[in-house]
Formats: sequence, structure tokens, C-alpha cells
Amino acid sequence: MTNVRGSIATAVEGTPEFDAILGRLARRGEADLSRVEPAVREILDAIRREGDAAVRRFVERFEKRAIDSVLIADYGGAEALQRIDPKLRRALERSRDRIAEYHERQAQQLASFSYEAGGVTLGSRVTPLARVGIYAPGGKACYPSSVLMSAVIAKVAGVGEIYCASPDTSDEVRAACHLAGVRALVDAGGAQAIGAMAYGTQTVPQVDKIVGPGNLYVAAAKRLVFGEVDIDSIAGPSEILVIGDADANPAHVAADLLSQAEHDEDAYALLLTTDRGLAAAVEDQVRKQLAALPELDGHGRPRRQIAVASVENNGVALVVESEARLLQIANLLAAEHVSVQTTNARDLATRILRAGAVFIGGSTPEAAGDYMAGPSHVLPTGGAARYAAPLGVYDFVSRSSLIEYTPAALDAQSADIATFARAEGLEAHARAVEIRSPPRNGDH
Repeated sequence: MTNVRGSIATAVEGTPEFDAILGRLARRGEADLSRVEPAVREILDAIRREGDAAVRRFVERFEKRAIDSVLIADYGGAEALQRIDPKLRRALERSRDRIAEYHERQAQQLASFSYEAGGVTLGSRVTPLARVGIYAPGGKACYPSSVLMSAVIAKVAGVGEIYCASPDTSDEVRAACHLAGVRALVDAGGAQAIGAMAYGTQTVPQVDKIVGPGNLYVAAAKRLVFGEVDIDSIAGPSEILVIGDADANPAHVAADLLSQAEHDEDAYALLLTTDRGLAAAVEDQVRKQLAALPELDGHGRPRRQIAVASVENNGVALVVESEARLLQIANLLAAEHVSVQTTNARDLATRILRAGAVFIGGSTPEAAGDYMAGPSHVLPTGGAARYAAPLGVYDFVSRSSLIEYTPAALDAQSADIATFARAEGLEAHARAVEIRSPPRNGDH
């Protein structure tokens, strides 16, 4: 295994290093939320008791700023949209339209239905949630895209009220909120923002569900408030798994790896390949492209430093012996983003069954999914793609089963229902059916 500062590590199948790294990656979703849980619980308890006053206190303590109002109803979104660069405004509008188009198609698969059989009418009623909260991270980056990728979908689902919590929001975020139909801003980040939306305060209404990624404190807060409100998931660090062969372009692979590495020092930039030459070429490209990244982003944040730390912490190239192993390991890792850059990319992609989003072919950068493709970029992380799904219209609706019997239909089933109930020792259940049915010969 090799690992030079600013380059990914390489591990070859059949070595102890390979087995150790793969084992660690397979367990990467075991986030240490317990480390911050006591502090988060204290924040949530205070907000439940004190409301706005506690939120303002924690914003000043953790965000190092003072706020007059927790909820900003008139957040100046239309004005912000006019102030931002016209090129960004067009990009935001196009992104919104593509997200809406994709999820309007998705919504067609969630329609209510009913049918009648033997005097029993059964159905499923799908209704939008009344009120949701969107969390948009701040601090290390500014994410208007996360607003669009959550709030636009809620709007398509028919949610009546959408609130966005984000610390010290920029014009870009406010403009995205306006385009997506956000009703008001919660001017807070971290656990204090989650608590305000989950419990409600004097000014912030309690929401039905909270969605969106955040740091460890946000993740811990979402886990603790689950049950009081619904949540989408417990999000961990961003991650990408690029699957490449000898025909993959090393520069493209490295660029995709770094596009995730720059998110967070704990992000995962992973390459899985059958070609050792590709691993070496990508390692070289990662070093070169890291050196070419600007030290600071447009907001003065240290992007290159973050990407270097991510690559050193979690940058790995796994070299395996066969395509069968590529598929086995890809499905084991169940990564948030999986980029397939092989000769048979489309065929291989159909056999990757566990992934948040699959990007097929060398002309499909992961960044397209982050901003413009259409499906939400809010995806399961840490291996949760084994059982979880991208954020979608289905996250913003509730479903109710509808059941209606005619007297004759109930009579036809009453004996079976009563037999079932008595087998479980539930006599009152049986009698609740029999009291509605006419007595039969032999009944007592």
C-alpha cells in the first residue's frame, strides 16, 4: 500500500492492507454520534423549555453571531435573486426546472388508488405533508443547490409550508429559497436549528418532517428528535466510488474523486478497479489536480486544505482481480455516489444494485447530479444505500389505507376473523365482528 501526502492510498487484493481497508470502509457508517449526543441533548432540552431565547443563545455561543429574530418571514429572496450574478441566476432557474420535471414524473407513481372486490372497497390515499423543514448546511460551504434539491421536491409533492434553516444565509441561498417556494427562513444552524423546527418555538412552527444533510451535531439532533417529527436519514460524510478499467481516463477519475473530497475532511474518495496501471495514473493525477486547486474558494474558505485532508484520511484505490469482485465490493460498500467509467459502463451499472445514485459512462460527472441532472442529490451515505433511497416525492407525503365493508362482505368473512382473533387470545376482537353479523345455525 502506498500513500504520499496529497495522494490516494493503493491497496491490492490479496494483501493484509486490502482486507483491513475494505473492512474499515464497510463499517464507515458507524458514526460516533454518542460523542456529541450529551451536548446535543442539552441544546434540544433547552429549546423545548425556552424556545426562541434558547435558540438565540446557542446561535451566539456556537455560531459567534447575534440574531434578533429566529424566524425571518420576509427574507428578501426576490431581491437576492436580482443581486446575484445573472449566470448563477439562470443556472438556479434551470436547475429548479429540471428537478421539478424529474419529480413530477416520480409523483405520477404515487397516486392514490382504490378497488372493490366481493363487497369490500380497499384503497390507499396519498396526501402531502402539511409542513416541512429543510436544513441547508453552512460554514464550510454555501449550498443553494441543497435548498433546491429538497424544497423543490417538497413543492412538487404539494407540501403547504416549507421552512429552510441555514446559518447566516447568503444571497445565493435566499435566492434559491425564493425560487423553490420557501415560506420563511430559520436563522440558525446546527442542533439549535433542528430543535427549533422539531419542537416549535414562539415564532417557529413545529414541522412534520426535517430533511437535509448536516454535520455531526445536526445528525445527532435529527436522531434524537425522530419520533417527535419524521426525518429523512442520518447523513454522514459525502462519498464517491469510481469504478474504472484500463479504458477509463485517469484525469476524469481524479477530478470526480476530488469533487467529493473538497466537501469535507472526512469525505470518502474511493476508486475500485481491475487495472493497477489506472490506480497509479489516478494517484498521480490526484496529486497534480490537488496542487492546481485554489487555496481558497470564492467565500474565503480553504477548499484545497479540505480536499487534501479528505484524500489523506479516506482516499483509497482498491485493485481487484475480476469484474465479479468489482460488483461484489460495489454492492457491499453501497456508496452514496457510484461512477461507472468502464468500457461496458451501462451493462455494469445495471448490476450495481446498492447505490444512492449511479453515474454511467465517462461523460457523466458526479457534479452534474449535484446541480443540474434532476434527481435529488440528497442521498443515503455510509452504506445506507443498502436499504435507503434518494430524497424524493415519497418523502413528503403520508399514506392512509382505506377500508370499507358492506354488511354481506363482513358476514362472509366474520367466521375467519373471529377464528383468527380467538387464536391470538383476543376475544373482544372476535365479538366486535360477531355483534355486527347475523347469528348462524349453531351459534351461541
